[in-house]
Amino acid sequence: MFSLQDEIDRVARKAQEDASEAASSVISDRSIEQLRDDLMELARAYNAKPSKEVWTRSAALRDEAEGHRKRTRVPAQQQELLILAGQATSLMASAAFDLGKLAGARRLARTAGVYGESARFTPLRAYADGTLAYIAYFTGDPAQAVVLAGQALSYPGIGDVAVRRLRAIKARAHGHLGDIHAAHELIHLTGTDRGVARDSLHDGIAGEFGFSDERLSMSNSSTALLVGDTVLAENEARRALELVTCRPADCRSAPVLGGASADLAMARLLAGDVDKALAALAAMWAIAPDKRVTGLLARADRLQRLVLSHRRYRGSAEAGELVERIDLFVRTSAPAQLGAAPPALGR
Repeated sequence: MFSLQDEIDRVARKAQEDASEAASSVISDRSIEQLRDDLMELARAYNAKPSKEVWTRSAALRDEAEGHRKRTRVPAQQQELLILAGQATSLMASAAFDLGKLAGARRLARTAGVYGESARFTPLRAYADGTLAYIAYFTGDPAQAVVLAGQALSYPGIGDVAVRRLRAIKARAHGHLGDIHAAHELIHLTGTDRGVARDSLHDGIAGEFGFSDERLSMSNSSTALLVGDTVLAENEARRALELVTCRPADCRSAPVLGGASADLAMARLLAGDVDKALAALAAMWAIAPDKRVTGLLARADRLQRLVLSHRRYRGSAEAGELVERIDLFVRTSAPAQLGAAPPALGR
């Protein structure tokens, strides 16, 4: 016999159970806000921390984002957590690269791109493809680097900082290919095309996701060396050093400081001035072992190979001192302690 009271009680209990289940599948917005803040802080402090520490922290944050994502059923929260997990994975890729683990870095960068694609967040896809591009030329495939950077530049919704980063990466790839015209054209574009378009990753978070003026100048100096323009290389390296040393000591990027010093020394070595090259390297020698990352070690390796292979430096006491100091500099670095050999190319 139908009882309205029993039916009301049954439906009320079922509604209560459904509401409780729904409540248990929603993540507090405050938890997501804290995760977002933690990732922003890590990205902005990237160059002040040893790469191993960045790796550990970013891996923990990715796990936290994934744990939250698997619990929530709220679409907006799921999308946000996909983006945050992708950001953490991108930082893991950068840390793996800096530690000399290029195969792992490539896999992680691809994974970050998948997160960006799943979340329909093109700035993350562009950042991931840019990372894949410079890994490509570090592993001897600059043609693929050109393709990847060009693909990322076609994504809608990316800001001018993202465009600048991708053009600098593409310029370096053209430099490795020996395409002098394309490399020079892109260097010119990165220096003159300063618009107002922004995105929430490269501009909003910035830090490791950004691309500062000193980082741009350092990249341009390396590209100029690849195409044999030692005058431009020295000018850009000097500008990078001027810009980075204007910052407070605890905000200076060790990779930029050391990398620009190495590029300046390379330009001076190519001009035959060993004394000035040694003087330029003072800032590089001061970089702590746990901050001697892959790009810096690659530059040091190129310096050493130039001195060892060039006839004019044979028998030179200064050149011999330089070779010995570079050898020690590389052997005591974090990547070397992990068994990673320095790549032959420079970031």
